[in-house]
Amino acid sequence: MRYVIIGAGAVGGVIGGRLAGSGHEVVLVARGAHFEALREHGLRLRVPEGELTHRLPVVDGPAALGELRPDDVLVLAVKTQDSVAALQTWGPAPVAGGGTAAERLPLFCAQNGVEGRRLALRLFRRVYGVCVWLPSTYVEPGVVSAAGSPLTGILHLGRHPHGTDETARLVAADLEKSYFEAPVVADVARWEYAKLLSNLGNALEAVTGPVSDEDALALFRRVRAEGAAVLDAAGIAYASTEEQQAVRGDKVTLVPLDGAPRGGGSSWQSLTRGTGTIEADYLNGEIALLGRLHGVPTPLNELLQHLADTFARERRAAGSMPVAELMRLADEAVVNMR
Repeated sequence: MRYVIIGAGAVGGVIGGRLAGSGHEVVLVARGAHFEALREHGLRLRVPEGELTHRLPVVDGPAALGELRPDDVLVLAVKTQDSVAALQTWGPAPVAGGGTAAERLPLFCAQNGVEGRRLALRLFRRVYGVCVWLPSTYVEPGVVSAAGSPLTGILHLGRHPHGTDETARLVAADLEKSYFEAPVVADVARWEYAKLLSNLGNALEAVTGPVSDEDALALFRRVRAEGAAVLDAAGIAYASTEEQQAVRGDKVTLVPLDGAPRGGGSSWQSLTRGTGTIEADYLNGEIALLGRLHGVPTPLNELLQHLADTFARERRAAGSMPVAELMRLADEAVVNMR
């Protein structure tokens, strides 16, 4: 199988680099300065064993590949807000022997949140969810890093909306030879919704910086509890914290990397790169949407969604709002929604 990584950033770049390092054929898809750096200098992957350089084919769209191969596996790793454009670009791509990518090829959605899978299923017949537990960083063109050890990450795989098949098992086997644990599960959405609750802190981290002191942690607990109340009201199942910890154990322990400090998660990285967009609409915004559908107030998640969107649009520096100021706004938001 050949892996086509659509969005070779933090998650996609690390998955692609690790697969290439274990001997699998990989094509990276990128754009802008990242595309140029990958094409000229290769993918620089910083991991606990050092900096690895992978000289891989790099394209900015399907036309550069000609017809896709019947054994291609597409891995969608763009942020959710970029999904529609990517899906509309790759879905009609012709496959050797007839048909299109959307008709014939498997698409694995390695993304935060849950909306990307639904967007994909509108166009692609064979969609797979990937619950991404992969601490990784991309802030410099051509360079991605992952500090997890002994495993780089844990990636639960399954058909969307449910079920498993031989393709999922084959991909999982390749990942498990590439520094990942990749459980194949029939209920991958349950793991994705659990991850969504964790990702509700992404906007908090992007706005105020690392969620480390007690005030920030207390605020995150309130944000997550709001999210859990919404999922419960909607009747949406999610893996418990204890179940997640039992699976993860100490398999992905972060270690210091030379020249690759980990400043923050995916939303923090978006602000740091000055992309002008952020995924909060599909994380905190998912909770806001479900809250409105099921009559559950979500003032804290709505506030974080608004602040993160404002920071991205105005290209404000990541972590530039004091926690005390955010706590004041949070308390006001709760009072105003009563």
